[in-house]
Parts: sequence; C-alpha cells; structure tokens
Amino acid sequence: MSGPIHGIQPYQSSRGEDYMSAEQLEHFREILLSWKRELMNEVDRTLHHMQDEAANFPDPNDRATQESEFGLELRTRDRERKLLRKINSALARIDEGTYGYCEETGEEIGLKRLEARPVATLCLEAQERREMAERQFRDRDDRYR
Repeated sequence: MSGPIHGIQPYQSSRGEDYMSAEQLEHFREILLSWKRELMNEVDRTLHHMQDEAANFPDPNDRATQESEFGLELRTRDRERKLLRKINSALARIDEGTYGYCEETGEEIGLKRLEARPVATLCLEAQERREMAERQFRDRDDRYR
C-alpha cells in the first residue's frame, strides 16, 4: 500500500518499534474513525436521495426501475451497516488493547494486513484456514442438493 487510506497515509514504523505501539493504535483509530464518518455520510446521502427521488410514477416501468434502484441502494447500505459493526468492534478492540492480534491464535496480524483491512480479526494463516474450511463444507453441501 503506497497511497492514502481514507485520506490517511500508511503507517511508517520506526526501527525497533513495538508492535501495536500507542502511535500505531492511534493511526488505526484515525483510519477507522475516518472510514466510519465516510459510511455515515453515505447513509445520510442515501436517506436524502430516497426522500427526494421518491415518486409515484404512473408508468409501471418507471416505478419498477425506481424500486430496483432503491433496492440496490438499500442492499449496499445493509452491507455498510455490517461494516460499521466491524469498525465499532475494531475500535472497541483498540480500547481493550487486543487490536492487531489474531482472535484465533493470538499472533500478530501484521501492519500491512491491517493497513489493507483495518477490521481484520484473523492473521493471514488463520483466515486462509477458515476460507479453506468454508470451501470444503460448501462443496460437501452442494453434493446433497
């Protein structure tokens, strides 16, 4: 990652700096809060858009198009609502002192992974194991359908 993330430059760790130092935690707190603000602004934008654009079109095709557009926007906001929960959870982990450590193994998640996915809760190896298990179980379930 070389560009800004949510308007914030990637963290440059100092030689010999402890993992999840106060500066690192503050950096990730800034990223998460900035991301949260962006999502909340999108929620407000969607609300105003839906209120302003809501119309009772006499043509069924126009009405269907509007309903489809609103449905897509609401699904997007639902995904963002779930992301907001993850952001709030990450902020709570920062406050608790557990941010940056894998929930499964207790190992360091790593600065680069957290820069790419600030809400990550698993180290790369644990995430890969989980995804592999999900694929195996999904494949197994498909045979019985």
